[in-house]
Amino acid sequence: MPHVNAKVSAVAATGMSAVPAAAAPPSPRRWEGVDPALERMVLRACLDQAPERRRVREAFKDVQLSIDHCLFKSYERNSRGVEIFSKCWFPENHRMKAIVCLCHGYGDTCTFFLDGIARKIASAGYGVFALDYPGFGLSEGLHGYIPSFDTLVDDVAEHFAKIKGNPEYRDLPSFLFGQSMGGAVALKIHFKQPKDWNGAILVAPMCKISDDVVPAWPVQQVLIFMAKLLPKEKLVPQKDLAELAFREKEKQEQCSYNVIAYKDKPRLRTALEMLRTTQEIESRLQEVSLPIIILHGEADLVTDPGVSKDLYEKAKTSDKTLRLYKDGYHAILEGEPDEGIFKVLDDIISWLDQHSAKEIPSS
Repeated sequence: MPHVNAKVSAVAATGMSAVPAAAAPPSPRRWEGVDPALERMVLRACLDQAPERRRVREAFKDVQLSIDHCLFKSYERNSRGVEIFSKCWFPENHRMKAIVCLCHGYGDTCTFFLDGIARKIASAGYGVFALDYPGFGLSEGLHGYIPSFDTLVDDVAEHFAKIKGNPEYRDLPSFLFGQSMGGAVALKIHFKQPKDWNGAILVAPMCKISDDVVPAWPVQQVLIFMAKLLPKEKLVPQKDLAELAFREKEKQEQCSYNVIAYKDKPRLRTALEMLRTTQEIESRLQEVSLPIIILHGEADLVTDPGVSKDLYEKAKTSDKTLRLYKDGYHAILEGEPDEGIFKVLDDIISWLDQHSAKEIPSS
């Protein structure tokens, strides 16, 4: 237990003067390993009002989460021995209606914008779960490197299988949520587990990378050859994705705060794996058999909204919904005007509510 000095000097208590004494020894540290300046700031803070409590908690958050307690452990080694970072969000005042498993986009992490999306969905009564893929965000691996898209999908499916197997959630409906490249991950999980999910939410899914982003065919052939020799090199030419994805300039500039996002040129093997994956998915659209909602900005220049239309038309499921947003860019959940973002979130939550109600057994 931390030492607390509860003694009060009799001299001080009575207000009597005293003979000067030698300087007192420094008080023992309350939290070993914590920066002394941070410790002083926390201990001296007046916590009467919420803004100060929030400031102190934000400054001390990383220390809290580093405590060796089972409830704070966000990292776990998977069956391949890779250390995976994960997060979860729960409704505060609702019975949990279902679980939603989030698959983030290329270069992204579940700790920034996706955290805000997850909080909104959780506040509507859902348990939300996400992880950073190997090589992305806070998970182990070379940053931005995908040596095998199929292996990445296996890692994600393994993580979500553990969640779905938890006795607390086993009887709840479960939904995949995939954004951009995460849409490709979600669809590949569905192809592996066609009967294991109650539905999928696909936000600007990477079923085909837009021609505005993909290098010209001759350049592709050179890159494919070079990927065999230098798979980890960052040599793939790429336009500014934030500029292409975010309609609002202010929100585009806020991307800079996502300091652990991968923002360099794509690594050769990564680009090749993503290209092959989109080609595979585009050829298998007719195999999609679970209930889906597809949400896409009509002005998206990163992933092709035309292929989302093809997915809607070709998917063999009869339970399918397509929402296209006029003038919407790629990041319809992060980069649009506020009212546009909330409209997309409302559409997602409404769809979840309808499909969760179908599945929850009567008590």
